Amino acid sequence: MSEAVKTIPKNARVVIIGGGVSGCSVAYHLTKLGWTDVVLLERKQLTSGTTWHAAGLIGQLRSSKNATRLAKYSADLYMNLEAETGVATGMRATGSLTVALTDARMEEITRQAEMASVFDVEARPISPEEAKEFYPYLNIGDVKGAVYLPADGQSDPANVAMALAKGARMGGAQIFEGVKVDDVVIEDDKVTGVTWSADGDGGESGHIACDMIVNCGGMWARDLAVKSGVSLPLQACEHFYIVTEQIPDMSRLPVLRVPEECAYYKEDAGKILLGAFEPKSKPWAVDGIPEDFCFDQLPDDFDHFEPILAAAVERMPILETAGIHTFFNGPESFTPDDRHYLGQAPGVEGYWVAAGYNSIGIVSSGGAGMALAQWMDTGKPPYDLWEYDVRRVQPFQRNKAYLKERVSETLGLLYDDHFPYRQYTTSRGVRRSPLHHQLLAQGAVMSETAGWERPGWFANEGQEREYRYSWGPQNWFENARAEHMAVRTNVAVMDLSSFGKVKVMGKDALSFLNRVCANEMDNHVGTLTYTQMLNEAGGIECDLTVARLMKDEFMLTLPAATVQRDLDWLRTHVAADEHVAIIDMTAAEAVIAVMGPNSRDLLHAACRHDFSNEAFPFGAVQEVEVGMGLARAHRVSYVGELGWELYCSADQAGHIYEHICEIGKEFDLKPIGMHVIDACRIEKGFRHFGHDISEEDHIVDAGLAFAAPKTKTGYIGEAAVKARRESGAQNRLIQVLAKDPSVMFYHNEPIYRDGQQVGYLTSGNYGHYLGGSVGMGYIPCAGEAPADIVKSKFEVLVNGTMAEVTASLKPLYDATHSRMKV
Repeated sequence: MSEAVKTIPKNARVVIIGGGVSGCSVAYHLTKLGWTDVVLLERKQLTSGTTWHAAGLIGQLRSSKNATRLAKYSADLYMNLEAETGVATGMRATGSLTVALTDARMEEITRQAEMASVFDVEARPISPEEAKEFYPYLNIGDVKGAVYLPADGQSDPANVAMALAKGARMGGAQIFEGVKVDDVVIEDDKVTGVTWSADGDGGESGHIACDMIVNCGGMWARDLAVKSGVSLPLQACEHFYIVTEQIPDMSRLPVLRVPEECAYYKEDAGKILLGAFEPKSKPWAVDGIPEDFCFDQLPDDFDHFEPILAAAVERMPILETAGIHTFFNGPESFTPDDRHYLGQAPGVEGYWVAAGYNSIGIVSSGGAGMALAQWMDTGKPPYDLWEYDVRRVQPFQRNKAYLKERVSETLGLLYDDHFPYRQYTTSRGVRRSPLHHQLLAQGAVMSETAGWERPGWFANEGQEREYRYSWGPQNWFENARAEHMAVRTNVAVMDLSSFGKVKVMGKDALSFLNRVCANEMDNHVGTLTYTQMLNEAGGIECDLTVARLMKDEFMLTLPAATVQRDLDWLRTHVAADEHVAIIDMTAAEAVIAVMGPNSRDLLHAACRHDFSNEAFPFGAVQEVEVGMGLARAHRVSYVGELGWELYCSADQAGHIYEHICEIGKEFDLKPIGMHVIDACRIEKGFRHFGHDISEEDHIVDAGLAFAAPKTKTGYIGEAAVKARRESGAQNRLIQVLAKDPSVMFYHNEPIYRDGQQVGYLTSGNYGHYLGGSVGMGYIPCAGEAPADIVKSKFEVLVNGTMAEVTASLKPLYDATHSRMKV
């Protein structure tokens, strides 16, 4: 047995699997929190997977506030690591330049620059001529403009990882190379250790007992996770770049991105690295990464890269005479949604993840390691990281055929236009409502959420059934107007079958739900309760409704995208002595919603039941006969109108929908899609988890304290709710309506109050009934009376123009909720 292997400990607090930049960062940050019993095992050599050949670009502006915070943290960390460890990271602030070749791209990057100011990142739109000053070799003949970020930069990826590794060792971590983790040992759904084998001919192997592991396995992470029953959908793709010979007299240059040409340029020591994120990528090693992979390159494919190079020579004519020093092809891991994975895997206590970086692992790993270390140390992330949370994964997504097709698209999406409502085109049709084909026959144009095919909008007869994207009104704008007005003035039907349905039952179901939910759950059988599940800080972990079906049986309705997260939250909060069963019923039941002022009349005609306000009040749950089927009707609404959601077994859904649509002909019933549902809920001021509310947003600040009665005690977050009620809201979620009907809100647009930037829109859509774009967003208001807030002048910055808005703390549509309760 080798001397190195002899020193591998028998016990550790945590074993980190993988010695790329991600694993080294997690180890470094755990030691910074005082963890000394940290072991990192690397199958070959540090950085030998994908870290060593990364481009090392450090772009700080990401798509959300917290993602940007992580990237900024990485940049600051890498600047200071050399002073701490003595290992140079090559980090320097060169600035970056993104140029636009179309008006649509110019609007996109202008909106991004406006968003940057909200996230405390310096970014400014500049003219083509100014871009030329920053990058003298640039052909600006067809350039519309650019955005410059002076604090962006570049680094040496391998040295960043080595600096983190040295810092981890300085903090007491033990790092072993040439040691492969063969399996994670799990007992009673908890990590208890790992088994390992040493690289080489010695055949050494062993076991480390530990309470936690962190899967930082990069390309290998998926297949290792599957052994433990953990879904970690990622797939390696080929990633190409060239490095030129040294170009005489070339000065230092910012990083350059030309998204329409799928290209990025990095100057280093007078050479140019030209890399690509081409529209259709090449997945590699779908059935598993070769066992002996170590600092390897993949075979050249110049034909694949040639279109990128041809465009680059036009963009930078100096490349025409520059020799090619290196043609490189190496693998990078990509995920189905171009976002990496962080957090504890659902269902296995102690199984943590930091993997799947989508070719931006260097800029991501510093912040990701910090965030994950804090999460492991305290049991909660430092701020809302839902966009990266591994609990967003749907189990089916680990299917290799699905991944192969999807990642062929997601690599290219990094540089494609990021239009609102953009839909994936690959790996579609996996999860379908029982009504799928009936909806298609009605003209449904499908969107996708959590793998579910859901109508985004409905096309008219003879109309193209495709999304045509833009930053202005898209090709379905008038369709949405008609759908919207049907909800507001008549009656509409919608398929909500993708909603999560979770049954909680057992003799302790009531006491359990009363502990995890802020609202009172001890209500009559046949009633519906709107509530939140909170964390100890009063932040919102889940936004849901709960129907009491029997004394010890409840049905929870959850957002489609958060079902796995919510199931995990519920299951991890069941006490050992509680008799509670939690059953995912999502696929077993369809949900057909009938909404609008004429919904009662239609349902009276379609059902043998009394839907009057006296017999069926708001918040009631009753069984009804629909055609020849049975449904459980919930009187509730997410669009702000009179209406009912009909829950029925999946086998009866087709008949019930068919019956409602047949009866609906005399009422001019209109099917509507998810985009209009979203627009209606924003008009009504209803919150959406992941946009307007999150684990970081306090229930009082979100304006939802009415769902946490002052008389209720004993629920998670109670103390934080009481304290915030006494101190007053620190922020308020306001609603804004654009006065100019041509303005388009989406999200992240900066909010200005009396000329000062104070926040940004968390949600935005077009409110066809109110006659303009509607949005919501938080503004600071500590110590202010609500009436004083709305006296101010509010504006929203949209594509270089200040849009005047009407602001309100109450819903701009039906503030008294009378329409739902009529």
